Amino acid sequence: MHKIELLSSAKDLNNLKIALESGADAVYIGGDSFGIDAIAKNFSKEDLENGINFAHEKGKKVYIAVNVMPHNEDFDKLQEYLLNLEKLKVDAIIVSDPGVLAIVKETIPKVRVHMGQQANVTNYNSANFWYNQGIKRIIVTSELSFDEINTIRAKTPLDLEIEAFVHGPICISYSGRRLISSYLNGKDNVEYEKDKKRYNLLEEKRQGEYYPVYEDEKGTFFFNSKDLCMLKFIPEFIKSGVTSLKIDGRLQSDEYLETVIKVYREALDKFYKNPNEYEFDSKWLEKIQSKSHRPLTNGFYTGESMPDDYE
Repeated sequence: MHKIELLSSAKDLNNLKIALESGADAVYIGGDSFGIDAIAKNFSKEDLENGINFAHEKGKKVYIAVNVMPHNEDFDKLQEYLLNLEKLKVDAIIVSDPGVLAIVKETIPKVRVHMGQQANVTNYNSANFWYNQGIKRIIVTSELSFDEINTIRAKTPLDLEIEAFVHGPICISYSGRRLISSYLNGKDNVEYEKDKKRYNLLEEKRQGEYYPVYEDEKGTFFFNSKDLCMLKFIPEFIKSGVTSLKIDGRLQSDEYLETVIKVYREALDKFYKNPNEYEFDSKWLEKIQSKSHRPLTNGFYTGESMPDDYE
């Protein structure tokens, strides 16, 4: 039975160390709207170097997301940035845009490349297409069921890794730029000001249940609903052939991320110790709920509509 990777976000150097010391096998830096500039705000070149060295000393890995959906000006410093990442010995680059992929393959051909979730890989034909382009790992969308993931695994090369999102905020809709501020202030007046305005969407039949609209300097995120929590389905992910389970804690505290990683680590280790007698421990969920301020959901993996909150 293959050993699944436990992957966590890392928003800064301290966060990276906490994630790895708590039981993550790898971390990724950056995310849905993070490009070169956004990463640099929280990770200086020295921090990146220290973080990568820290991970490698522990036999663990660091992936860097370069998956902003680029406009022309975003390519200006990309090659230089990629060469710096290669010198730092990153373990993989995460991309979502074909243009970025072409430059990555040309500039640092020996570095592994993962295809990010924004590429919307929902089927085995897409997965095979990216594999033939040199992609070593696909990150499947969160809308897939276990049956669909099983089919992708069965109809793709075994050396194509599959990563699945298992815990954190679900972003159902995404705009590549700061849509709301552009609309309200004009396209030429979209200077990013942190926490200046906050927006929520309110569904007509669910009064009092708010869905935040999150904006940063690279994009607008709609329908950030309940937090995904697939802790009860560890065996299903392993049996489906998934290579890596991803936890997103970029918007949470260090304490929250530490708790979530330790719980998933314990669940995975318990499964591998004795798969035939594995049982879910309700105390794991209680630990997460004690740190979480948002409702939890199983998402779409079970093949059903998003269920109500965890009981």
